[in-house]
Amino acid sequence: MTPPVNETKSRTGRRRRLTPLALTTGATAVVVLALSMNSSLAAFTASITNSANTTGTGSAIMQERNAAGTVTCLSTDGNTNNVTSNAGTCSSINKYGGSTTMRPGQTVSTTVTIKNVGTVPANSFTLTPSTCTQAGEVSGSASDFCAKLGVVISQTAAGATTTVTPAGTTAASLAVGGALTLTAPVAPDAVVTFTFAVTLASSAGNTYQGLSASQPLVWTFSSGTTQPTVQPTTQPTVQPTTQPTVQPTSQPTVQPTTTQPTVQPTTQPTVQPTSND
Repeated sequence: MTPPVNETKSRTGRRRRLTPLALTTGATAVVVLALSMNSSLAAFTASITNSANTTGTGSAIMQERNAAGTVTCLSTDGNTNNVTSNAGTCSSINKYGGSTTMRPGQTVSTTVTIKNVGTVPANSFTLTPSTCTQAGEVSGSASDFCAKLGVVISQTAAGATTTVTPAGTTAASLAVGGALTLTAPVAPDAVVTFTFAVTLASSAGNTYQGLSASQPLVWTFSSGTTQPTVQPTTQPTVQPTTQPTVQPTSQPTVQPTTTQPTVQPTTQPTVQPTSND
């Protein structure tokens, strides 16, 4: 059966309207596909992977030896080479000589070396004396034995020898003088030599017999970075400006004018009438 003419026209119109839409949709799909294909195309690339990026800390370890090199002490002693405290105690090196037979005027000298066996330089190096204590079994009555022990400490570093202690230093004055500043920096493997000369004053009499003195000494390395000291800027002092004193101007005294002379009235002569004869 042949469809009516109107229905045929209606179907034909719908097909005509759908055809552009289908074409548009197909074109869009082609563009999207093309873009996706282009984005996946290979390109030139280059890269470097750093697989070993590490850092670590150094160590500051001090070694002390006697002159013969037969006794060695380390800052890590007593800690199984552990640097957690890094503060060893060395009782086997006696820097005051350990003599028990000194007599007035005698000097006992002892030499030791300090070495940086760590891996970082010691930016500062100090020696800090503690309190000097006297004792004795057959003791005299003197109580100032430490003040009778003169102490001279000298250091040799890089071939130069200098005296560390001020003139006239005694074991007693060392105890109150604070830390002594030594040669620094001390590079890794560098060695500094110290000589301690202890002299019993020639003025020591019988009251100083049988006495002994003991004084701990602490060596210290410091490897921190020194920060520069920023000096405060000094502001100039502004002096107040002195205002000159204005002296009042003296006004001249105005003298009254000279008294005006009194004008005497002029006497008019009397005119006598003339007689007519």
